[in-house]
Amino acid sequence: MYDAIYARQSVDKKDSISIESQISFCEHETHGNEFRVYSDKGYSGKNLDRPDFERLIEEMKQGLIKRVIVYKLDRISRSILDFASLIVLFEKHEVEFVSVTEKFDTSTPVGRAMLNICIVFAQLERETIQQRVFDTYHSRSKKGFCMGGRTPYGFRREKTTIDGIKTSKYVIDEEESAHVKLLFSMYADPSNSLFDIVRYLVANNIKKTNGTNWSTATISMLLRNPVYVKADLAVYEFFKSQGANIINDVSAFNGRGCYLYTGTQPTTRGQRDLNNKEIVVAPHEGFVSSEDWLACRIRCLNNRQLTKTGKGKNSWLTGKMKCGNCGYAVTVRKRKSRRQRKREQIWAMWQ
Repeated sequence: MYDAIYARQSVDKKDSISIESQISFCEHETHGNEFRVYSDKGYSGKNLDRPDFERLIEEMKQGLIKRVIVYKLDRISRSILDFASLIVLFEKHEVEFVSVTEKFDTSTPVGRAMLNICIVFAQLERETIQQRVFDTYHSRSKKGFCMGGRTPYGFRREKTTIDGIKTSKYVIDEEESAHVKLLFSMYADPSNSLFDIVRYLVANNIKKTNGTNWSTATISMLLRNPVYVKADLAVYEFFKSQGANIINDVSAFNGRGCYLYTGTQPTTRGQRDLNNKEIVVAPHEGFVSSEDWLACRIRCLNNRQLTKTGKGKNSWLTGKMKCGNCGYAVTVRKRKSRRQRKREQIWAMWQ
């Protein structure tokens, strides 16, 4: 049997202790006994899903480990429930737990009580960090920073600086932006449906960035995205009428695109409902006219077709099988029974 030294580092920062330093501190606790090192770099302490830690647990269950040594308690876990289950597991396999900086003795009631108190504060620290990250995200989004995620079709991304902070912004892609303008102009015409647009795109071999065919769901999401619009007074009034929280003054709506953020309030699905969501004027230029964008957005609001996922409950094939020519997804319709059809025929005779 041997001692197990476990080290974890989620983010490589100047103020965080490195994996190597943690191991060096823990080696003194082995007192020259045989030990093995287990380390996970780039993994959070919010759960136990870490490859080397799982290997440690497996070898502990095999009876190969007599002590688990860590630099600090939160290197194992920041979750009270996870750590409580681990303590039970340690006791079951008669494995001693040692924290170098906190000097815990899990064999005594007082030691276990102190351990639980410390893990409470470790979880509090994790939740405080999460809140701090959220507040930073919210603050940066209000200033028009690009907050990551997939680059919308029609744009590419390039580095820039806003208020002295390095970030990135969207730059118009000439070829893709031409396709986006086409989508908006086609759907702004009430005679065209989403399926008409899909058929046109397939017939003209116009595909998405990843080389796949467009679907009605993807097009509907694109049509609702304010990142493309040349925002003006009409767009400002539309967002205001929909209950959105508009971060910028009306004077900022001068032709640039907009970012849509969820804000701090609970919201409904995606971009369909703008109530309590936040609209921020972006640093990039929009390229779809406000007339076309508003025509499409208002049509989306009035079209229940866009609020459906295309997946039915009657068959697992629904929404998965699609026509290669038009892109229309297969749907399942329940056939009426003979009794129902006969009843409807009799009812029709009496009308």
